[in-house]
Amino acid sequence: MSTLTTAFGRPQPGEYDPYYDRYISLVGSEDVVAVLERQAPETVALLKSAGAKADFRYAPGKWSVKEVLGHVNDTERIMSYRALRIARGDKTPIEGFEQDDYVRDGNFGQRTLAELIDEFSDIRRATLALFRHLDAEAGARRGTANKNEISARALAYIIAGHELHHRRVLQERYLGSSLVAGR
Repeated sequence: MSTLTTAFGRPQPGEYDPYYDRYISLVGSEDVVAVLERQAPETVALLKSAGAKADFRYAPGKWSVKEVLGHVNDTERIMSYRALRIARGDKTPIEGFEQDDYVRDGNFGQRTLAELIDEFSDIRRATLALFRHLDAEAGARRGTANKNEISARALAYIIAGHELHHRRVLQERYLGSSLVAGR
């Protein structure tokens, strides 16, 4: 089974919009597929600890725990789709998305936290199935998403870092749990 570290390594500056440094920098130097595999049970454990706090918002106008998870789910789906298209050589520009609109229209508050956690696990399995089998050439391919050039491998790191970012926000501002692991 191939992995990104041996297949194509860490993305370099210029392969993605500098905005994404905030996520990519959170991912350590280990194999990003291993990071994605390890993250899933850690995040699930944190989310299961939310229990009665699933609809909690730490401040007015902020997303609930369920909305944060819905956002993580939607973003991983979108970033994986972008990676698939780019890795397969599709040069058609991919439009951006407005995260607040997606959360507003996602009806995450109408769902149970358990349903959203199951969805997260399903999405992560699909993400792993994609990235486990990309070779160096596919990982290095670049395309345009949200009017910016990006490589398929950068998207793997963005997915991992985005999850870490939101897991830390959940831990610090919503749950006050010690379940958040380091890198």
